[in-house]
Amino acid sequence: MSQRPCVLVFAGHDPSGGAGLAADIQAIAAQGAHALPVVTALTVQDNNSVQAVHPVAPEVVLAQAQTLLASCTVQVIKFGIVGSADNALAIAGLIEQMLVINPNVQVVLDPVLGSGRGQALSRDDARLALAPLLKLATLITPNLPEVARLAPDLSNADQQARSLLRGRCRDVLLKGGHSDDAQVINRWFQAERDAVVEHCWPRYPGEFHGSGCTLASAIAGQLAMGMAMDTALQSAQSYTQACLREAFAIATGQLIPQ
Repeated sequence: MSQRPCVLVFAGHDPSGGAGLAADIQAIAAQGAHALPVVTALTVQDNNSVQAVHPVAPEVVLAQAQTLLASCTVQVIKFGIVGSADNALAIAGLIEQMLVINPNVQVVLDPVLGSGRGQALSRDDARLALAPLLKLATLITPNLPEVARLAPDLSNADQQARSLLRGRCRDVLLKGGHSDDAQVINRWFQAERDAVVEHCWPRYPGEFHGSGCTLASAIAGQLAMGMAMDTALQSAQSYTQACLREAFAIATGQLIPQ
């Protein structure tokens, strides 16, 4: 019997099935790993808009994770929305305990500060709520609006991205999907290198629901499978592009990555 590597995922439930834990589970499985999904929030949304966010109580979030960690080996953790500042603090404390036992645990943080259309996905200020987790992340995957909010004192996107390379964070993948460029240009910043690696991809027409979740989770799945960061980033981006190319509609508006 084969045993799959596991990714512990903290994220919200999206009833449209396009983003959040639904996207995470699908993307991680496609890399050959297995997702351990911990629900941090229940959302009321469709493929276009968020109506409400109901955070799960911190003690319930912790109970879910602790039960899994008691029996499953976890080398990679992935975050989407945490729902509240209390949840972020509780999860950060759990990760700090994990790092005492295994300092090599990798943490992929998709800093979701709002929906793709700017609607709130946290009961509290999402940027402040993420602060405890930013200190623990090894890879952060912001888009252009998110990196601007995470580093509001800096006006240049490159400087904003580099400012995140502190603490445990050794890599930042700045996603270019919100730019006006003819292609999507994702930029990889590394703590050990001044040079920036650019990944250029076709820009497909339409809007997509959950593409950021898909990409970050695919990276986490690749890392769980033992891939080096350069391979994980390349493979996960290729996978995400394929999902966007085959995206489908469930209603008018944003498409669901396949």
